[in-house]
Amino acid sequence: MTHNYPSTIEDLTNGDVADDSYNQYKRDVEMMRELGLQFYRFSLSWPRILPTGFPNKLNEPGIQYYNNLIDEMLKYNIEPMITLYHWDLPQRLQELGGWANPHIADWFADYARVAFENYGDRVKYWITINEPYDLCAPGYGDGFAAPMVVSKGIGEYMCAKNLLIAHSKAYHIYDKEFRYKTKGIIGISLSAKWHEPESEDDTEIADHMRQFQFGQFAHPIFSENGDFPPIMKEKIATKSAEQGFSRSRLPEFTADEIKLLKGSADFLGLNHYTTQIIRQDASATYDVPSFWDDIGGTTYQLDEWESTASPWLKVVPWGFYKILNKIKETYDNPTIIITENGLPTFGGLDDDNRVAYLRSYIGAMLDAMDDGCNIIGYAAWSLMDNFEWIYGYRVRFGLYEVDHTSPNRTRTPRKSAFVYKEIVRTRTLDTSYEPDTNLMTIDEGH
Repeated sequence: MTHNYPSTIEDLTNGDVADDSYNQYKRDVEMMRELGLQFYRFSLSWPRILPTGFPNKLNEPGIQYYNNLIDEMLKYNIEPMITLYHWDLPQRLQELGGWANPHIADWFADYARVAFENYGDRVKYWITINEPYDLCAPGYGDGFAAPMVVSKGIGEYMCAKNLLIAHSKAYHIYDKEFRYKTKGIIGISLSAKWHEPESEDDTEIADHMRQFQFGQFAHPIFSENGDFPPIMKEKIATKSAEQGFSRSRLPEFTADEIKLLKGSADFLGLNHYTTQIIRQDASATYDVPSFWDDIGGTTYQLDEWESTASPWLKVVPWGFYKILNKIKETYDNPTIIITENGLPTFGGLDDDNRVAYLRSYIGAMLDAMDDGCNIIGYAAWSLMDNFEWIYGYRVRFGLYEVDHTSPNRTRTPRKSAFVYKEIVRTRTLDTSYEPDTNLMTIDEGH
């Protein structure tokens, strides 16, 4: 996509080299040591390990790279947390339909087994798939993200079902064949905004939005029925019939698939950044069919909320508190690891707004924990700047700034890195703390 359609990326860049962690992994681990981290979450690249997408051909240098990274982390008692799939699909599999092809569940299961075979003896924390909603909706519905399939109201639901089956197969492979090696745990990372109703009259549509986005993937795994949310099935079936379809555009799970899905996660990974207001809007028009027409609500953000470098992300820490309590209430208080939470800037080392964001959101998380939410871990997004999808390198999320013009991709700690280090060290949120940013040292006592 970035080569054939470079204009889809704001700054016309691509991720060919990006942070070059392949060669800079020892510096990456050094940064983890500087911060005093207990764990670090990273993803495997499916095409780096299996270039054809299938296990008939293993790329040994790719396998070895992750061995090197894992061993370097464990040398310093930093636990690896591996995400099997953070949207890195072998091109050959995309040419066969990608996540719209039901066979991908078996392809993913084969890939997962290769990962477990090579790293399962040392890795205790696994995540199958990162942010399925944000993969399926823009990739197979609206078509503005890779693989740029425009199939609104159809493609994203096909993607969702196949992805969930793939997740469940990987989970059961790990559970039956590899868990005993490290007594490890395996889950899935879901994205969730908080949707606040504009008025009391909008309470129902806010609940529907949460179920369509977050619940679409949480409900089959964490609810009692192991299926898509009932309101989602009802609305899409009704709309499909009205639109002349012979069956619901939302694919059905078989009884065996429901059985495989139900309970297929030891923890819920939660990626949360921001909040939106939602209202029922009878005057709004949507593409028919489409995800948004199926829901029938309009979302927006308030002007008075603090803006950031990304137009979609405003600072609303109370939304984090609310979504955590809603998950506790809806899914019987599952074990949660916050796998992403952070703020983007346009660069620079003095990032006081990121410092304030992290303190306020971690504070909201602690309030939710006081309410009984079962949160066992937190990871800021992200350790260093990255290729941020359609925004390229224009938007920066890193605690460490990366100089992408440097051959070594020089990493330099921002103010937020010093503050985060102090939070990790002291386990406190001291809003008066002002770090000395002249020198970042390694905390050998983490």
